Amino acid sequence: MPAKNLVIVESPAKAKTIEKYLGRNYHVIASIGHVRDLPKSQMGVDVENNYEPKYISIRGKGPVIKDLKKEAKKAKKVFLAADPDREGEAIAWHVSHLLDLDPKGKNRVVFNEITKDTVKQAFKEPRDINMDLVDAQQARRILDRLVGYSISPILWQKVKKGLSAGRVQSIALKLVIDREKEIKKFTPEEYWTVDAQFTHGKSKFEAKLYGEKGKKSSLDNNDAVQKILKKIDKKKNFEISDVQKKERRRSAADPFTTSSLQQEANRKLNFKTRKTMMLAQQLYEGIKLGKGEGTVGLITYMRTDSKRISSVAKADAASFIVDEYGEKYSSHKVRKVKNQEGAQDAHEAIRPSSVFRTPESVEEYLSKDQFRLYNLIWSRFVASQMTPAVLDTVTATIEQNGVQFRANGSQLKFDGYQRVYKSTNEDKEKNKKLPNLKTGDLVSLNKTNPEQHFTQPPARYSEASLVKALEENGVGRPSTYAPTIDTIQRRYYVKLNGKSFEPTELGEIVDSLIEEYFPDIVNIEFTAKLEDQLDEIEIGDENWVKVVDEYYKPFEKELNVAEKEIEKVQIKDEPAGIDCEVCGAPMVIKMGRYGKFYACSRFPDCRNTLAITKEIGVICPKCHEGQVIERKSKRNRIFYGCSRYPDCDFVDWNKPVGRDCPKDGHYLVEKKVKGGRQVVCPNGDYEETVQK
Repeated sequence: MPAKNLVIVESPAKAKTIEKYLGRNYHVIASIGHVRDLPKSQMGVDVENNYEPKYISIRGKGPVIKDLKKEAKKAKKVFLAADPDREGEAIAWHVSHLLDLDPKGKNRVVFNEITKDTVKQAFKEPRDINMDLVDAQQARRILDRLVGYSISPILWQKVKKGLSAGRVQSIALKLVIDREKEIKKFTPEEYWTVDAQFTHGKSKFEAKLYGEKGKKSSLDNNDAVQKILKKIDKKKNFEISDVQKKERRRSAADPFTTSSLQQEANRKLNFKTRKTMMLAQQLYEGIKLGKGEGTVGLITYMRTDSKRISSVAKADAASFIVDEYGEKYSSHKVRKVKNQEGAQDAHEAIRPSSVFRTPESVEEYLSKDQFRLYNLIWSRFVASQMTPAVLDTVTATIEQNGVQFRANGSQLKFDGYQRVYKSTNEDKEKNKKLPNLKTGDLVSLNKTNPEQHFTQPPARYSEASLVKALEENGVGRPSTYAPTIDTIQRRYYVKLNGKSFEPTELGEIVDSLIEEYFPDIVNIEFTAKLEDQLDEIEIGDENWVKVVDEYYKPFEKELNVAEKEIEKVQIKDEPAGIDCEVCGAPMVIKMGRYGKFYACSRFPDCRNTLAITKEIGVICPKCHEGQVIERKSKRNRIFYGCSRYPDCDFVDWNKPVGRDCPKDGHYLVEKKVKGGRQVVCPNGDYEETVQK
């Protein structure tokens, strides 16, 4: 049997797909990610010898490496087809080292999408391993190791075991904490608005108080409101003094980058960043379809900061749009895209590998969540190639005695790209039609509704807005956002309250220590500059050893000072106000890895612990003896149960309100709905008004 060409990819799912495309002369196997890395038990970087890394085979990868070597010996030629980014290039380099391959042996193959034509074309143009890409990845890995393995032991010694610090995670934590400080410092300011209802003929319409004599009035208090309203004679008509009609064109959003996909999937689909990337990986690596298609990669590579689209994909999209929606929906203009500052632009934007593979045509082969994400990616890409939406807007000025109200109306004239896709904000918009108002028309005032408001503090970060902030500040890269956010949650530096991040006491302690002793680590501009230098290493304009040295030398001085000056931080136990049910000693509140809990003050002699629960002031609707308490599941999801558990097994994901349904006597619960909360009967035959 003649020797076959061996192809080494990262994942088994991808291996099966690619082997089918390449045919019987190729054998495709997976390295299952990295095969070599720095050792976990030591620093693994020789600082005195040009930061020489000490790579070892990853523990547990022995059988995989043995199999790679065995297959490579039998092969006619070995091709390295890891992912098309810095990390993929580094994996290819490590594999080539283990198999004793020549890095300049034209054995590196890259493709941006896993489709038959793209894969076959890539194998016609193999290249050398790009050592600039490898060096950029090495520099990042070595810097992260130097920072993490230097600061973490200090945190273990001075604060608590199991803590960690890193370049990007420290910035993410600082952003969350700085936002919390802004919220605490915020002083609300009073302001007022006045809504009014007018009648024109038989039509009623809404308007808002604007000001006087063409100048916008500042309504700081009720006195200012009443002063203006006193100038109005409600018995007299108002005049339409001005009507401005405009046609507004709204263009579609660009196709997704990694960051914008993570943000929109979080907002629209409620996906965490890690889940979004896991699903995107599955769609990229290949889904088994019917109709003789076999396994196909449905989207292009999902780690990218570029908005660029290939000319072939544009032509296919134009053809699809004309056939499906008509000529007027196809945008013939060359769309100018502007990438985020500092974007590497190594790959296209995230798009479907074939626009003709509509979400509906593949739905039966996808899981529910795979379908939702694919539908989001497909729709956004198609919309980006469509004509703008056209809106007719009207602004009418309504006047009496110099007091002016303004009414705004908008009507969708042509849906354009919105036929396929609306962004999160556009989803909430509604047409607002005004009567046919003309300058000089008279209208009557029905009522005015003055309302007091207070300015709101800035919102806490959600996963979506934290990703956006990291990207806007130039910190991290597409592949780092999900693991960074995951790490600061696992270390219990931040916690999720609903969809918003709040810093924990532990997070604030760690942040204050790093800010005081390692200011460069949490200096956003400094970290963003380092990202730019890593990009320069990638294109061959910087030397990786020089970049690492420039960063590490001042850091080393800070490290020496910190080791001497940081005093041990005592996280004091708080009295719990209850006694231990095992030995009778007072219980205390301790800080654990997953938050606070009750523990016996005689620890380690008595190891009794209790979860901290919160009563909601409702008697258990099942046993009518215990209190309903708020608990947390293993996945940190809040649920409600009886305090007498296990004697009473009452449990509900929704919060009981302490009242029974007037229709069937079942207990009522409070449930989240779009726009607020609602009191409902779990049996589904009763509901009360939404509470905003």
